[in-house]
Amino acid sequence: MPPIEVIINEGSGSVLGEETSQSLRERFIAYGIRANVHLAKNGADIESLAKHAVEGDAEIVVAGGGDGTISTVAAEVAKAGKILGVLPLGTLNNFSKDLGIPQDLKGAVRVIAVGETVVIDLAEVNGRMFINNSSIGLYPRIVLRREKDQRLGRGKWNAAFWAALRMFRLSPFLKVRIELDGRQFLRKTPFVFVGNNEYEMELYNIGRRPALDEGKLSVYFLHRGGRWGVLLLLVHTVFGRLKQWKDFEEISTEEITIQTRKKRLHVAFDGEVRTMETPLHYKIRPGALKVIVPGAEAGA
Repeated sequence: MPPIEVIINEGSGSVLGEETSQSLRERFIAYGIRANVHLAKNGADIESLAKHAVEGDAEIVVAGGGDGTISTVAAEVAKAGKILGVLPLGTLNNFSKDLGIPQDLKGAVRVIAVGETVVIDLAEVNGRMFINNSSIGLYPRIVLRREKDQRLGRGKWNAAFWAALRMFRLSPFLKVRIELDGRQFLRKTPFVFVGNNEYEMELYNIGRRPALDEGKLSVYFLHRGGRWGVLLLLVHTVFGRLKQWKDFEEISTEEITIQTRKKRLHVAFDGEVRTMETPLHYKIRPGALKVIVPGAEAGA
């Protein structure tokens, strides 16, 4: 069996700690697996290493980092029909949590070694694949503001807090035309959120997905704009009545097109933000990705 390829984002989280490329290789050797470990300094490095990895003989390509890193590697792995392994080394690690992968390095390596391979869905927007979700409106603006504050010397969480506070004070409407299932309708909303499969919307499970293989996009948006609309969103979430709120709309579909008056729009996907041309065309990619998850043996 050829060595597996492991791509690690050096800038991700702190889970890796004192781990070195050599000690990580030794973790895999303990399971009889040879691993080529590559360290990436930035997003361009990650994409380049992923493209190179899937062109080789390795059947398994492992992504180590946050959701943005894993999303970039997963897109290349899916195109090549290879198998993705996940080392959750980021801050939130939502994708790995939805897959049930242990959040410690020892447990995640064990899953790659003795877990089982399953087939799950991917989603895409204008040809760009993503593993978790994509959104327009409020969230991309918060991310861009946070990144600006980080460049000015603020820590990540400090920058995120102040960015969210600024956007909370503004939170203007975004006018969109939505097309799906042969229908068109207009909405004014502070955001549109598109998920790869259905998201839980209750407080204690918010952000989690019970399944990643149901072949559906989940689309969420709010009719009420401004700071009070966002505040009411939080209140309804806390009291577990979000889906009963008349100003909150949820749609399940396989394909959706979103148009705005702007020719280019900031779009977030898996924690990253890019500027994309409109209209935005989203669609589900059923069974597009093979990924290793815990099996009975991995959990032993």
